[in-house]
Amino acid sequence: MIKNIFLNDRFILGLILLNALLLIAGGYLQTDSERQLFSLADNMITTLFLVELFIKFKAFGIKNYFKSNWNKLDFILIALSLPALIAFLFNFSVLDFSFLLVFRVLRVFKAFRFFKFIPNIGQLVSGIQRALKTSLFVFSGFLIYIFIIGILSYYLFENSGSEYFSNPMISLYSTFKIFTVEGWFEIPEQVIENYSKSASFFTYLYFIFVVLTGGIFGLSLVNSIFVDSMVSDNNDELEKKIDNIDSKIIEILTKIKDNETGNNSG
Repeated sequence: MIKNIFLNDRFILGLILLNALLLIAGGYLQTDSERQLFSLADNMITTLFLVELFIKFKAFGIKNYFKSNWNKLDFILIALSLPALIAFLFNFSVLDFSFLLVFRVLRVFKAFRFFKFIPNIGQLVSGIQRALKTSLFVFSGFLIYIFIIGILSYYLFENSGSEYFSNPMISLYSTFKIFTVEGWFEIPEQVIENYSKSASFFTYLYFIFVVLTGGIFGLSLVNSIFVDSMVSDNNDELEKKIDNIDSKIIEILTKIKDNETGNNSG
């Protein structure tokens, strides 16, 4: 009976939903007793996930269990939740360990098990993998372009007094922000505060060039290639069906022609 319950995907999905609701409720706790009750409920769910894991080990065998990529993901997510459970069982909270915060954060990863229950998630994952492989060259080129523009902008505007280009890393982040068409107007306005009219003019031209090449054309190109690669599998299936229809039509026309030739010769 218990075995059937834990092998039921609906029951596991219910536990995941309950865990997600608990994580949301955990952000509104006020008193220590409420937090203790939340911790108890959260660790009970972790324990149930552990029971599920051991039952599936016994039902399928450890080797067969790990043949499924989804089972591998489940195992990793449950393992990430164990430190919080151990800390709760052995009352580590009485000690001043800063890494206990990491334990509390890791339990959030249990919610990633939602992905397993998304319809057609396998096709989605395959599409993303295919798109990443196809777009690798474009992504690499785009990152290199961000690096070049970011470093160039740093050396151009390091003495402008702008916080957006105060060091190379911040400059890279500011460049990425401009490429996403966020802050494209406020960043240059801050840069030119102490500039002359001529310097301001050329600064505006520079940022117009950056927004056009990186934000509008560059990012649009990356998005279009990525999306096209994701749906290419659907196009391939459609092309195969069309090819099959063409071959059948040609076969039918050939038979009709052969029959007409036979009748005429007869």
